[in-house]
Amino acid sequence: MATTKTATRSSEMATGVHESALNELFIDELKDIYWAEKHLTTALPKMAKAATSDELRTAIQNHLTETENHVTRLERAFDSIGEKAVAKKCEAMAGLIKEGDEIVADTEKGSITRDAGIISAGQKIEHYEIASYGTLKTLAGVLGYDEAAELLDATLQEEKNADTMLTQIAESSINQGAKNERK
Repeated sequence: MATTKTATRSSEMATGVHESALNELFIDELKDIYWAEKHLTTALPKMAKAATSDELRTAIQNHLTETENHVTRLERAFDSIGEKAVAKKCEAMAGLIKEGDEIVADTEKGSITRDAGIISAGQKIEHYEIASYGTLKTLAGVLGYDEAAELLDATLQEEKNADTMLTQIAESSINQGAKNERK
């Protein structure tokens, strides 16, 4: 296995992949989503605690476990391309987490409206992650990082599933319940 990786890296070095601007962009974006996932591991427990619905709380807690696995998977992706896992602040995720915190602060504790807001914030986060992982998977493929592409695709599928689950929770009860809530 190590010989295959070494041969692959040698081949890539010979073709200039490691020195390409696209490779630099890929690594930079990988660092960005690594930061994002690491920070979600602290943001998701706060969202779960703020949730009123047991179904929403459980969904967020389950996604926290997946997110912890995403961090590990990203570390494996870095390793597969011969790079050290380093985080670079993701301004987009920092903003999305801040927006989620503001939604919680601006809605009444114990209200279904707060849950609707948490779902909104959660889906914005998921959509950002879906876009990021989709792009990273594609770039990994173009750069010949097959193992990284597979790892990124696994996370992409989990992010899509989390988005679908949030939609189902919202449509099954939360949105209607929030519609009938008074200030």
